[in-house]
Amino acid sequence: MEKNIAVIYGDCASPEIVTQALRVLDAVAEKFGHTFTYTKVLMGGEAIDAYGDPLPQSELDKCLQSDSVLLGAIGGPKWEGLPGDKRAEKGLLRLRAGMGLYSNNRPAKIWPQLADASPLKPAIVEKGIDFIVVRELIGGVYFGEHRTYEENGEKVAVDTMPYSEHEIERIGRIGFETARKRQKKLTCVDKANVLDTSRLWREVMHRLAAEYPDVEYREMFVDNCAMQICKDPAQFDVIVTENMFGDILSDEASEITGSIGMVPSSSLGDGTRGLYEPIHGSAPDIAGQDIINPIACILSAAMMLRYSFDMAAEADCIEAAVNQVLNDGIRTADIWRPGCEKVGCAAMGDAILARL
Repeated sequence: MEKNIAVIYGDCASPEIVTQALRVLDAVAEKFGHTFTYTKVLMGGEAIDAYGDPLPQSELDKCLQSDSVLLGAIGGPKWEGLPGDKRAEKGLLRLRAGMGLYSNNRPAKIWPQLADASPLKPAIVEKGIDFIVVRELIGGVYFGEHRTYEENGEKVAVDTMPYSEHEIERIGRIGFETARKRQKKLTCVDKANVLDTSRLWREVMHRLAAEYPDVEYREMFVDNCAMQICKDPAQFDVIVTENMFGDILSDEASEITGSIGMVPSSSLGDGTRGLYEPIHGSAPDIAGQDIINPIACILSAAMMLRYSFDMAAEADCIEAAVNQVLNDGIRTADIWRPGCEKVGCAAMGDAILARL
């Protein structure tokens, strides 16, 4: 099978992890008889330096012409002082909107070998951490109107948080369908005691729940959910929520698994083309030092094979190799503990390749 993958190497330490992910993809392609071709795309700081724009239309077009997109991470101190519409992160928002990616699916799963790396008490971790946050990605306050004006001699800032019924329904269905493939439990997270948007979410989700009687459905306020993720994460199977709440909760959920260097994510729309990326940032403080953990990016590539290319065996192969590396006590600095072998980014790539 032939697939064209748009590759965004990203900024700072990001090219180091993307390089390792491509090495793994090449090895999988050879092992299973596929051909993967890569189209380099500039986005974020790299695109700002080259074009003065975090995502020019020409670069977005490359992504739209691909079978899927693999992204490292973007941004860094070099570009933080730019105007809002020129910041590196604006390119990512534009990419999600341009590709019609309305569903971000981020697993929060603790690898047994890393249980002691979780900041939670062992008694909590032993109950299990294995849930997924389904986050609406191209609506809400991030894509609403933003304006700042003067009133009575002082500045006033306003950000709007719009949601329509169809936007809620399509992400709600993703939540229910995902729950059906897992433990059949869905939690809708909102702030319906304050926000009209959340009350509309509940109205739509109640209608959908009637179509999925096999899924146990409940609702939870976002502040309570943030607490429960730390107190009793084992209660969750699938969480579905709006854009900003999902942004915050999925980061919190990732941290309790021990290291954000282990967590992949996928962003999908109506078709099979998706955006796959690790959840961590570009790590400017360790760029060029061969320290960063490439596993999240490698696992993101595995998610791409599974969900966009229907290559389950190939994805299983990568995940099994990662599992074996952890069993063998090989660790990058972020997950290292006494008694394990500490390796750098490239050496971790070598170790995973050797176990494919």
